[in-house]
Amino acid sequence: MAELMRRNFDALEPFRRLLEGDLSPSWPRVEEFQDGNTQVIRAELPGIDPEQDVELTVVNDTLRLRAQRREQSEHKDKDSYRSEFRYGSFSRVLPLPAGCKEEDITATYTDGVLEVRAPMPERDEQQRTQKIEVTRG
Repeated sequence: MAELMRRNFDALEPFRRLLEGDLSPSWPRVEEFQDGNTQVIRAELPGIDPEQDVELTVVNDTLRLRAQRREQSEHKDKDSYRSEFRYGSFSRVLPLPAGCKEEDITATYTDGVLEVRAPMPERDEQQRTQKIEVTRG
């Protein structure tokens, strides 16, 4: 089920970008994998201040990642001046394991890479079975 949900999110991403007018390659690049019983999401976010430029929220087993890049470089010589600005913002929604608890999710930012770790719930928590009694009518 989780794999099907992930494929649906991935398939819709280009259409979302098209509707929002963003035809450039997606920023940031994201990778997702499992590390034991933890889902790991890593995003390349070089040149940002994670405390000011990143917002992470969790709603209904999905992670919403919002970030803004503000980067400027200037080159001054005696006879010339050159300035390059790179800025922009994005929002990305990624599925999390069903039933994961928000309070257990952690995020770190190291060397331009944001890493979000979401522990997967125990199998018993994921698939609770409840017997329903049948009565004669």
